[in-house]
Amino acid sequence: MFKSKTLRHAVVASLATLSLSSSVMASDEPIKVGMMLPFSGVYGALGDATRNGLKMALQEQASNLHGRKIEYIEIDTEARPERAPEIASSLLNNSEADFIIGPVHSGVAMGMLKVLRGQDTVMIVPNAGAGPVTGPLCSPNVFRTSFSSWQPSYPMGHVALEKGYKKVVTMSWNYGMGKESLDAFEESFTAGGGEIVKKILVPFPKTEFQAYLSEIASINPDAVFVFFAGGGAVKFVKDYDALGLKGKIPLLGSGFLTEGTLEAQGESAEGILTTLHYADSLDNELNTQFRSAYKQQFGKASDIYAVQGYDTGLMIASAVNQLGGDISNQNALIKALESTTVRSPRGDFTFSTAHNPVQNIYLRTVENGENKVVEIAAPALADPARGCKL
Repeated sequence: MFKSKTLRHAVVASLATLSLSSSVMASDEPIKVGMMLPFSGVYGALGDATRNGLKMALQEQASNLHGRKIEYIEIDTEARPERAPEIASSLLNNSEADFIIGPVHSGVAMGMLKVLRGQDTVMIVPNAGAGPVTGPLCSPNVFRTSFSSWQPSYPMGHVALEKGYKKVVTMSWNYGMGKESLDAFEESFTAGGGEIVKKILVPFPKTEFQAYLSEIASINPDAVFVFFAGGGAVKFVKDYDALGLKGKIPLLGSGFLTEGTLEAQGESAEGILTTLHYADSLDNELNTQFRSAYKQQFGKASDIYAVQGYDTGLMIASAVNQLGGDISNQNALIKALESTTVRSPRGDFTFSTAHNPVQNIYLRTVENGENKVVEIAAPALADPARGCKL
């Protein structure tokens, strides 16, 4: 399935009648890291944070790269899925990137997979949660360092049951990430005896929520579970409060409901419960060090996207170190990546057979404008990776 870079190097060497050791060759050639991230548009800040975290980790780990330099090839996807195959093909065939990092947007991820699955590169997804990436479209050369859409939402079903909620309304935009998140919550909630009394799917990217919230008020469920992010999350939370639902019907969500949105949501967000694989307030030494170093280097606070980029860099450095700097044998590189334990600001995590993180999911509550960790809602949670044949 995979072309051998070792063989390609051997052919070149024999033609030139050279006798170079693989260790010398490894130190002379840079490791090429291609980035397919949004650096402009609505997701530009997310791409920038991911890039910052990735470069920061590889700078910190320079002594573990066995003399290898890093060459970055950065391409702005503009979060446009239709551009993904062309960009991925360029990084694969023209740049011959050893690693291709991206994307943020799940639609772009699907376009990348069409080109990169089973090819002579390693694709690492630092954000996009699309289930098929580590599900039915999984591949030996594809890894993810963030989350599957299933992971943050599934534990909240158990949380809701523990709080005595029996009837819940779920709501999201009508697109992949939203629907997969609602399905994950429903899976755990109904398995424990809960009932979804209404599922509301809003056309994307509509943010006129008043009619839907009036319907929820008339249903009067025990709680509401939602997936919204970014500007939509800000608008939803403020509308939920303005229409008088806050304090009457508890609001639960996938962690992106209150991630990077709290300043804009203000008092309306207080008391919301979410589940996610990270929180800025995580009380561990690595997180404290990371946040301080990031702020000093980039002049702004880190976020979950910076953490995911950072962890991607740590993962690459670990594999390069395990292999003594020689990553020319792709099967050996994949095995090194699979065996990596990432010492992350979010807590240590490993990789499942499908190459998705096996990680803690934290229950968080908004308190004084911050996502405060209540507890670990699901320790070392592995995505079920349905349909993956690895």
